[in-house]
Amino acid sequence: MNQLFTKKRIVITLSTLVLTGLSAAGTVGYLTFLRSPANPPADACADGRPKGSGPVVVAAGASMTQGTLGRDWVGDLREKPEFRGYEFINAGDNGNTSADLRGRVDSDIVACDPDAVTLLIGTNDVRDGVPLEEYRDNLGAIIDRIKDKTSARIALMSLPPLGEDLDSEINHKLRDYNAAIKETATRATVGYVPVNERFTEHLQDQDHRPTYDFSFTTAYLAATKYYLLGYSSDEVARDNGLELFVDHIHLSDRGGAMVTNLAAQWLSSTEGATKNEP
Repeated sequence: MNQLFTKKRIVITLSTLVLTGLSAAGTVGYLTFLRSPANPPADACADGRPKGSGPVVVAAGASMTQGTLGRDWVGDLREKPEFRGYEFINAGDNGNTSADLRGRVDSDIVACDPDAVTLLIGTNDVRDGVPLEEYRDNLGAIIDRIKDKTSARIALMSLPPLGEDLDSEINHKLRDYNAAIKETATRATVGYVPVNERFTEHLQDQDHRPTYDFSFTTAYLAATKYYLLGYSSDEVARDNGLELFVDHIHLSDRGGAMVTNLAAQWLSSTEGATKNEP
């Protein structure tokens, strides 16, 4: 009888542990990959331009902008005292390419009637091997649509390195996409925020950087350390031998601060947060 009772206790304990593990895994997956960012367009712009007299800023991009994995640099902009009264709308969407953003430009940017728009898009284009001309065409179409339908100021942000080994094959490939971003900004007469240049300046004199090694597993483990174990994003980065990224793509606290500061400089400049005249 005692032996049967002991076996039942073991089964119950193991089942509880399994269910707890599954629940924790599901929680991490939801917080990282499924939940919306803070103040997404679907909420903020459901009835058109958000109410209020302050400037409306839309930050559009993919997961690095969404900020549910790695540092939420858009949220950090929102907290800066100099932007009190601004409406920051996070139009980041995990996994997006430039084609994806082009497909939602009306619903997630134009619908908000913004005063300023930042565009940080292309990391997934590089990773997916999207042809450079297709990428360039998508960037141009996004800018043209925003210009045609709003009077917002626009800034293209260059893409951070992929991982911290600047001589890796993927970072050599990334250079062509960043050249396309800079050329597009010049041709379209829009702002340019030198994110890659700032990251590269920080990394270029440092040796022994780990090889680029992003995967879903790497991202999930980084998220687990952050959401379940209470690590800071900088601590997650250090665990992976990194400094500016938690998993070779998404931003650590230090990397996020760089992006925040660069975006803040553009917004605070003469042209950053004031609408074009019609």
